[in-house]
Amino acid sequence: MKIGIIGAGNIGGNLTRRLTAAGHDVAVANSRGPQTLAELAAETGANAVDVTEAPRGADVVIVTIPQKNVPDLRAGLLNGAPVVVDTGNYYPQQRDGRIVKIEDGTPESAWVAAQLGRTVVKAFNGIYAADLLDGGRPAGAPDRRALPVAGDDDESKRVVIALLDDLGFDGVDAGSLQDSWRQQPGTPSYGTSAGS
Repeated sequence: MKIGIIGAGNIGGNLTRRLTAAGHDVAVANSRGPQTLAELAAETGANAVDVTEAPRGADVVIVTIPQKNVPDLRAGLLNGAPVVVDTGNYYPQQRDGRIVKIEDGTPESAWVAAQLGRTVVKAFNGIYAADLLDGGRPAGAPDRRALPVAGDDDESKRVVIALLDDLGFDGVDAGSLQDSWRQQPGTPSYGTSAGS
């Protein structure tokens, strides 16, 4: 599968590592430009590209940037992507400042979808970056973890659940984007290390 990743921080970098190791064709981008990703590209075999190139021809685009930076993505950037994944979490005090709509009760990924002008799937937001590297287990293993996947498009959720399986996790359909508040920071499923 061809996967574009926008954001190469802890989650984006480790998803690049795991998805390339699983055999996927990964293009990774960040706000500082492809030259800053040379080491990650050399380590993983991913293609370091400009943000505008990451979605080109991708089957899945993973947006893994701070919530406050989502509105800065170019309008229409993700329009052609069949599946867009939002890994973000809203941290008003540590990083994002106050986002009124989220403060007023809009689920984080519903807000992201509105900013992007398209639906998204919320996934990978409730697992620690280090656990992406070493937390995967074979199907059927007693200590295999389950991770929630929320979204409004069933086929998109199936694609993301299959990606989770590639990485050694059980994806669990967690409902719609309006239900995705259940996997935001401060909820029982956020950051849990319990197995499925």
